[in-house]
Amino acid sequence: MDRLTATYLVETPLPVARAAEVLAGEQSSGTFVAVPGETAELKQRFAARVEKITALESVATPSVPTGRAPAASYHRAEIVVSWSIGNFGWNLPTLVSTVQGNLYELAQFSGLRLLDLDFPRSFTEKFRGPQFGIAGCRRLTGVEGRPLIGTIIKPSIGLSPAQTAAMVRELVEAGIDFLKDDELMADPPHSPLAERVAAVMAVINAHAQRTGKKAMYAFNVSDELDAMQRHCDAIVAAGGTGAMLSINSVGLAAAKKICDRGQLAIHGHRNGWGMMNRHPLLGIAFPAYQKLWRLAGVDQLHVNGIANKFWEPDDSVVASIASCLAAEPLGKPVLPVISSGQWGGQAPETWRRTRTVDLLYQAGGGIQAHPDGAGAGVRALRQWWEAAVVGLTLEQAAAKYPELAKSAEKFGSNK
Repeated sequence: MDRLTATYLVETPLPVARAAEVLAGEQSSGTFVAVPGETAELKQRFAARVEKITALESVATPSVPTGRAPAASYHRAEIVVSWSIGNFGWNLPTLVSTVQGNLYELAQFSGLRLLDLDFPRSFTEKFRGPQFGIAGCRRLTGVEGRPLIGTIIKPSIGLSPAQTAAMVRELVEAGIDFLKDDELMADPPHSPLAERVAAVMAVINAHAQRTGKKAMYAFNVSDELDAMQRHCDAIVAAGGTGAMLSINSVGLAAAKKICDRGQLAIHGHRNGWGMMNRHPLLGIAFPAYQKLWRLAGVDQLHVNGIANKFWEPDDSVVASIASCLAAEPLGKPVLPVISSGQWGGQAPETWRRTRTVDLLYQAGGGIQAHPDGAGAGVRALRQWWEAAVVGLTLEQAAAKYPELAKSAEKFGSNK
């Protein structure tokens, strides 16, 4: 059968070729000792293969503990391993168990990171992927030729449904394209999701009927699977167009179940990403990560932002945006969601580094803490992007659009 290929960055005290064989054996037909059932015929069909080894530098100390006595040196390399898709079929959870699984616990490695995945077409054709993607999200919000401007309801938690709806009213009247719950706000006792959906969609629907513009609100439906189905039913019944999943919390299988409904644009929030990615020799890199969630069907995916409030460097953010916009797999790009401490002043650099407006540009405090109110925050963010795409710097934009000076003074000092 066709083969899936995975690329890893590894660090090991062993000769790299030996460590690579351990990885391939552990994640296919082998174990720590030869067993009678592992025949030559079985290995021919199901054993993983080491396809390529690219040696890198060696270091004196391990990047992560191995539980073994110190070695004289630790060797780094990129290795490429392949599996027959017959090992896991069209099963994303088992695929992840295959290409990650117990690998991170192997004592033969003092560092291991999944860098990328390459799928044969015979595998990807079994998945629908994003139902809406970039084009569908633009159609649902009526936005063309610029980024979707979005916000997160703040305070993150504590508002009642009525208070949330009042904030939504101000934001949609200012022309916001997209709103979402914070990942901490799902279905709590003080703001039951069904009540929040009813209150918020009454505002959005009334505004749409009056003006023709309907904002997308991604309600956080993250929950147990049956509850998520009920939450989505409530959104659809109320005329909503989006839902949000904390994808690392609910998992691939649950996310795919919700995506496969095909009724709502699914906003993939990657909270928890740092525990998978922050160590440079552990976890999973974004190109592999986004491909898994694209196959599951998310339409929008967080990528952090330029000069963000977290640890991630700008180069990493730019690479993640490019990864979402790449055609494959499925020929269905995912809409990159810019977030994390954003305000309009990062728009010029975001444009300079990416040259794309196929973005959902989110600002929570960067809109709602604007000195002249949330409505002014929405208008300012649009103006920042208008300035960015004609090549103005932050300083030039603030000079051309006087109302942006307040924004720069407020948020620029915080940055």
